[in-house]
Amino acid sequence: MAGDEELEAIRRRKYEQLQQEQAGTVADEQKRAEIEEAKKNIIRQILTPDARERLGTIRMAKPELAEQLENQLVALAQTGRLKSMITDAQFKEILQQITPKKREISIKRV
Repeated sequence: MAGDEELEAIRRRKYEQLQQEQAGTVADEQKRAEIEEAKKNIIRQILTPDARERLGTIRMAKPELAEQLENQLVALAQTGRLKSMITDAQFKEILQQITPKKREISIKRV
């Protein structure tokens, strides 16, 4: 019955390994949530309500772009390059600088 004991030991090790992995996953999720909350607080401090509303609208339409904007705004705030809150007009300017220029394509029939 040594095989049963070996099998039980293997199961026990596998179970312990799974518990450790789950504990690591939970810690990673908590860390990510803390970072996200800190980012939201910074955004709240540097954007006016109108600009935050515009960012929310962008987030619904283009989540990747909203994430990029948030990261850039947080970086600006952390480096001290922002003197005051960003208004909606200033946010529009930043948005225009970040988004690539669209080329108009026209088709002419011959």
